[in-house]
Amino acid sequence: MSETNGTSGTGPRLRAVLESIPTYRPGRPAATGGPVAYKLSSNENPYPPLPGVMESALAAAASFNRYPDMACGALVEELAERFGVPTAHIATGTGSVGVAQQLVQATAGPGDEVIYAWRSFEAYPIITQVSGATSVQVPLTDGDVHDLDAMADAITDRTRLIFVCNPNNPTGTVVRRAELERFLDRVPSDVLVVLDEAYKEFIRDPEVPDGLAIYRERPNVAVLRTFSKAYGLAGLRVGFAVAHEPVAAALRKTAVPFGVSQVAQDAAVASLRAEDELLGRVGSLVCERTRVYDGLVEQGWTVPETHANFVWLRLGERTVDFAAACEQAGVVVRPFPGEGVRVTIGETEGNDIFLRTTETFRKEHY
Repeated sequence: MSETNGTSGTGPRLRAVLESIPTYRPGRPAATGGPVAYKLSSNENPYPPLPGVMESALAAAASFNRYPDMACGALVEELAERFGVPTAHIATGTGSVGVAQQLVQATAGPGDEVIYAWRSFEAYPIITQVSGATSVQVPLTDGDVHDLDAMADAITDRTRLIFVCNPNNPTGTVVRRAELERFLDRVPSDVLVVLDEAYKEFIRDPEVPDGLAIYRERPNVAVLRTFSKAYGLAGLRVGFAVAHEPVAAALRKTAVPFGVSQVAQDAAVASLRAEDELLGRVGSLVCERTRVYDGLVEQGWTVPETHANFVWLRLGERTVDFAAACEQAGVVVRPFPGEGVRVTIGETEGNDIFLRTTETFRKEHY
């Protein structure tokens, strides 16, 4: 096609900020036909769908020539009843990360700041930069926990949004009630605090507050939840926020129209109705988490106490070598080069391979 109207032929002009935005890196899948058999890199639930979920999804799939319910009405009603909140306080999206992006779009733009701990969920810097806002990353403590005092000190008149990932991804550490309340008391009432509770179901510490109890008392607090982890619907992309009406209404405005498929909506409703089975599965994963954690400690590793469905192993410059050793042994983990690896609690066999690898690696390198 010939050049016309004085164009240079260089292509469309894109936003320069895109060049500095990191690409989200999903956990690598387990290889097919090779030695890697277990994927412990994406914090997925190793169990199949809960009872009744597959049937609901298949029934919904029979009508996927039709648009889904854009309001997610049945799911919103189910969530409202399950958590005892008004339907007007619920907003849905494509996983909790989709809702997190809606939150940033609703609150922050060029010149505004978004505060979060680092390292934390790696999507935070991406969705912040996409909106044109500025990330303010506050380092974790030496124990890989949110430094809430430093986060409060980082608040300026440009701060619009603060993420508190609880439990934190990828370290698995938590913020407890007293320190969270003390932090929230320092946050201005016009700054939105988002409690990202993607791993809430795996918490067993009674001192870790339920974000919904905090939200009920504070209009500037929103809670993020997902069906991707404990509920095992990672492939269907459905999450939600619970927030006071002005925030929830803004989330509905920034949502992608028809973003949550009908298959996902119906599967989520069925999952909520299978709570007894869910609790049993989560309980089994928590027991397995304890076994893996205790095994690492017994081997001599310093591991932060985890409250999610994964463990964090700080390896520094040995991170990439360790990830390669795991892959050679038969599991794939999630490396953060120069920092450490996050390892999902998966099938018992995969966890055993991981523990054998850590034992051998420690003897060879430490």
